Amino acid sequence: MSGAELADLAARVGPVLVFLVAITVVAEIAEAAGVFDVAGHWAARAGRHRTWALWLLVVALSVGATVVLSLDTTAVLLTPVVIAVARQLDVSPVPFAMTTVWLANTASLLLPVSNLTNLLALHRFESLGLGHAGYIRLAALPAVAAILATVCVLALLHRRALRGRYTLDAPPEPHDRVLLGVAGGVCLALGPAFVTGITPAIPATVAALVLAGTTLVRQPKVLRELKVPWLVVAGVCVLFVVVDVALRHGLQDLLASAVGGGTDLPALARVTGVGAASANVVDNLPAYLALESVTDTEPHRLMALLIGVNCGPLVTVWASLATILWRERCRSAGVSVPTRTFAWQGALCAVATMAAAVLALSLA
Repeated sequence: MSGAELADLAARVGPVLVFLVAITVVAEIAEAAGVFDVAGHWAARAGRHRTWALWLLVVALSVGATVVLSLDTTAVLLTPVVIAVARQLDVSPVPFAMTTVWLANTASLLLPVSNLTNLLALHRFESLGLGHAGYIRLAALPAVAAILATVCVLALLHRRALRGRYTLDAPPEPHDRVLLGVAGGVCLALGPAFVTGITPAIPATVAALVLAGTTLVRQPKVLRELKVPWLVVAGVCVLFVVVDVALRHGLQDLLASAVGGGTDLPALARVTGVGAASANVVDNLPAYLALESVTDTEPHRLMALLIGVNCGPLVTVWASLATILWRERCRSAGVSVPTRTFAWQGALCAVATMAAAVLALSLA
């Protein structure tokens, strides 16, 4: 790669990686402050002893956390909370665990900050004349369709486990009220900040600094235990270089023949299907990076690719980082979902969700 190409790569990837680190700090401090614990137990009380109502509230929490704080937050930080709450209420934790992992992926279309693939694609949308607001307008219908389809499949598959009532009201753990209040306020403020069109790294960095400063005063031990994803940052940098080299040595022509052309419904479905299949084979991030080069000439085709690499990675456990991390959290909590069950149920959800989202995209 030439010096100019490296500079262009750094200009594109730099803000994405800054956002990734900053939002991880925000999510980790919010979890330590008790934001997710309090939200989970609030849902248990608000459900009024009805399992269906509790599940719908967990759906809302999962969607909100995914859209504003990214899919990894839902998979890693919300999952253990809802599992713990379900066990305290003596209801099956499996539907709640499946809800967080599926919605972590399928609810990650709406905002650029919801998924790392979206942030990487934002640069391409801007070059096509669609800025931050244009991205949201194009993503809105597919995002809503994907969420609704996921909820319908979840409700169908787990309808028996979600029947009945629970009797206990599990109390949340005690938390530092000041840190909890600041963390909760910051999380709520990030939602509006991320739709203003400001580079997402800026509000995320401000939020991380505010929470880090508050934590330093209130609970400095939390800062020492933060898990900043430096390996992921390094991995993204390496992936960009590797994919770029592969594209220059024949991969681009092969992928171009696979995705075809056009923006009608069959053409968009083809792009989505190739994106989903690739994500389930090699993980969604390298799949997106490779396929972007053959779908970035038209906004609808690029959004169709995002539908595939965001909503499709539900079949194999390595298809997205969020799913890998979710599985580890489930194992730590003693919740087991057989690989075969995960695969066939995930395939059913992925097909239904992508079909709904692509149809909505064709109407957008």
